[in-house]
Amino acid sequence: MEEQIEKVLISEEELKKRVSQLGEEITKDYRGKDLLIIGIFKGAVPFLADLIRHIKIPLRYDFMAVSSYGSATRSSGAVRILKDLDTSVEDVHVLIVEDIVDTGLTLKYLKENLSRRHPQSLKVITLLDKPERREVDVQPDYNGFVIPNEFVVGYGLDFNEIFRNLPYIGILKPEAYEK
Repeated sequence: MEEQIEKVLISEEELKKRVSQLGEEITKDYRGKDLLIIGIFKGAVPFLADLIRHIKIPLRYDFMAVSSYGSATRSSGAVRILKDLDTSVEDVHVLIVEDIVDTGLTLKYLKENLSRRHPQSLKVITLLDKPERREVDVQPDYNGFVIPNEFVVGYGLDFNEIFRNLPYIGILKPEAYEK
């Protein structure tokens, strides 16, 4: 698996440090508020798990699963909900946790969908942001790292469900996905 990584883009140590900083920022911003964190399956799970350990206020969390990729390396543009929330977002502060924002299509869909459910506020945190690929005007409220337009894997991000367990963010060698 590691032999298919061209280079490490963000090390395990860098991830730990930035996630801790983000947790502190969210703690400060949401102190005294009813916070519901929504993790987006499957990619955001490692980030969410580490992030909530650094948020020092009461919170609840739930998950949604959405799809816009299938097994491709580029977004299909069509977003669909595969698993919806078990919790109501009405009158609570909602923070969507995403692994990566690139085209912005999935995030735009999620924000529109959740806004119709009347949360008190709705913000987004992403581990990775690829603004170079943006097709719609959406911006995360909290951002771990801005990255170049490379195909990245690790720390929850995958290619065909593989590489999610890498403890770092790596650039996948093109020959691994250009078959």
